[in-house]
Formats: sequence, C-alpha cells, structure tokens
Amino acid sequence: MGPLHGVRIIELAGIGPCPMAAMLLAELGADVLRLDRLSPSGLGLGTPNRHAYLHRSRRSAAVDLKHPDGRALVLRLCRGADALIEGFRPGVTERLGLGPEECHAVNPRLVYGRVTGWGQHGPLATAAGHDLNYIALTGALHAIGTEDRPIPPLNLVGDFGGGALYLALGVTAALVEARTSGQGQVVDAAMVDGAASLMTGLYGFRAAGMMDDQRRHNALDGGAHFYDVYETRDGQHIALAPIEPRFYDTMLERLGLSSDELPRSTDPDEWPALKARLAAHIRTRTRDEWVERLEGTDACFAPVLNMAEAPEHPHLKARDTFVNRDGAWQPNAAPRFSRTPSAIRGAPAAPGGDTREVLGDWGLSPDEIAALLDAGVIAQRDPQGSA
Repeated sequence: MGPLHGVRIIELAGIGPCPMAAMLLAELGADVLRLDRLSPSGLGLGTPNRHAYLHRSRRSAAVDLKHPDGRALVLRLCRGADALIEGFRPGVTERLGLGPEECHAVNPRLVYGRVTGWGQHGPLATAAGHDLNYIALTGALHAIGTEDRPIPPLNLVGDFGGGALYLALGVTAALVEARTSGQGQVVDAAMVDGAASLMTGLYGFRAAGMMDDQRRHNALDGGAHFYDVYETRDGQHIALAPIEPRFYDTMLERLGLSSDELPRSTDPDEWPALKARLAAHIRTRTRDEWVERLEGTDACFAPVLNMAEAPEHPHLKARDTFVNRDGAWQPNAAPRFSRTPSAIRGAPAAPGGDTREVLGDWGLSPDEIAALLDAGVIAQRDPQGSA
C-alpha cells in the first residue's frame, strides 16, 4: 500500500495536468474517483482508451454535472472525500454549483485543488490556452531552442512539470495541514506559476550575470561545448555534460583528447570553435562505440535513446523504470518508497466503466444507483471502452 493509502480524492475529469496529477496521487496509494462526462468533451488529442496511460490506476464514473441530481451526487461524494481536483477554466465549477464554497459547505476539511494555465485570477485568467502559451509567458520557452527560434519542449514544462507536479505537491501539503487544522483550503496551481518556479535557479544565474537571453550562448542551453548533444558517425546522438573540471578531464581521457586539443574554456566566445572541434571528433565513431568507451564512467555521458530504445536500456530494465503491459511499454510508477511502495493499480479505466461499482464503494445503495441510471444522471459504460 502506498503512502497515501486511505486518502480519498475526487477528480473532475479533464486533460493534461489534472489527469497526470490524479495518476500520481493514485499510484501513491490514494483512492481516486474520476468523474467523467456522459459524452466526450472534444478537448485534447483524443488518445485511444487503452493507451490513455494518464487515466490508469483509478476508477471512473460517468456523471452529468449539469443535472441538479448530478450536482447533488458530487456534493454527497465530497462529504466522504479528502480532496477534489479539477482543471476547468476559472468560474466553471462555480457555475455548476460545485465551487469551493459549495464543497466546503458540506465538508470543511476538503482540499480543493485547481490547476489552470493562467491561474484563478489575473488579466488572462479566463482565456483559452495550452502548455506552449503558458511557458511562453514565463521566459522558459524563450530559453529553449536554437539560435534562430524557440522550440517547444513537448508539453513537459507547463502541463506536467509546472502544472501536474505542483498540483499534486500542493494537494498533498494541504492534506497534511488539514490533519492539524481540521480545515481544507483551495490550492491554486497555475502553470505560469509552476513553470516560472521551475526557472528559479536560471533566474538566479541571470541575476548573477551567468546567463543571458541569447539562446545557445549559455552553459546549460547547449551553448557550451561541455554541455550539448553531438551527432555520431551513424547519425545517432550522444549527450555530454561534464560541467565540473574533474569530470571534464575524464571525458577527455575517454575521448582520447588532450586539454591542449580541447581546453575547458568558460568563455562563451571560445565555445563555437571548441564545439566544432569536439563535434568532428564525435563523428568519427558510432553511438554504440562511444557507449563502449564512455558509459558508466565519470565523463557525464549518455546515449540519446528514442522511446522505442529507452525501455530496453540495461539500467532502466534493472530498475523496472518501464513496464510492458498488453504489448506496449509505459513508464512505471514513481517515485520509489522503501516501506509503502507506489504502484500502477490498474489499466486506464474506460470513461464510466466503473460507475455502479465505484459509487457503491463510495456509499450509494443499489437502489440509489439504479434511480440515477434511470434518470440519465449517471451512465454505466462498457469497461472495455465502448458505449
């Protein structure tokens, strides 16, 4: 059982950071109940259910939140919950009659977690957007890319790093505080705030004069020859990051180079020539040949693997970083705990696939469930994913 065993959380289904946070909390042991819409929202990219890995480890009930009895059902569930998380635009749950005020009226101890792009207040709070827009405003996107243009870093920085992780951390912290105070509170996890927070150390570098706004001109953005990705003879790539002098010396030794040939300069004006020299040397061997020479040493080296290769790497296999389910690899639960292990607790639930079972487990009688089904307030879908 995970460290959050015994904690009950309601998830108002959405896309991006909210399901990621719900997955993390569920795999830490919480009993997370995902409340899905009766019909698809049309939001996001539309992943087939069996591969919607962010929906794993918890059960789903389909509920019409706009129906008065659906609203009443959610408030009833809130009485027995420790937290509720949602990712709608500001004001949506209030218009549904399911905002913090209504939920705290039935359960003052409830932690109410909200994740949005722009936050609950501010001039842009109600505007539509996605990960790329939010990180663009924080300085994060501008700092990542080539000399010519910023490049989207997938949706790792805003949705997942700045959104999901801060929501999960905020909800967990508020749950701990509620055990002492007896009072819940609202957690406002804005992706602009989270992405900015992730940039704290880099803003420190900039304030100290150690970083400027010119991409590929700084120590950690691929500007330095000792912190970059290099192409190998076979068209693959390796990552080199020996920032510290002693690790740099190890790299030189393993590469068969001297400090006269490739000095460890910290002068950005000298980096382009040094990078060209190092790049030419790296192109003399294949990726696997460099793996033989460098992997496992203090050269701060790794081969750049794609998503097909990564699960097969011996280190990740030894740690069970990935698991193969139904013939496809997916990341395992994280982080690890010594006594109360985190774990994947089931395949992605089909929207509404567990309605009868999970509402029964949360306190509704069979007659109450049947009445709500007859009224069209809830729906029991095929657990395999078809209506």
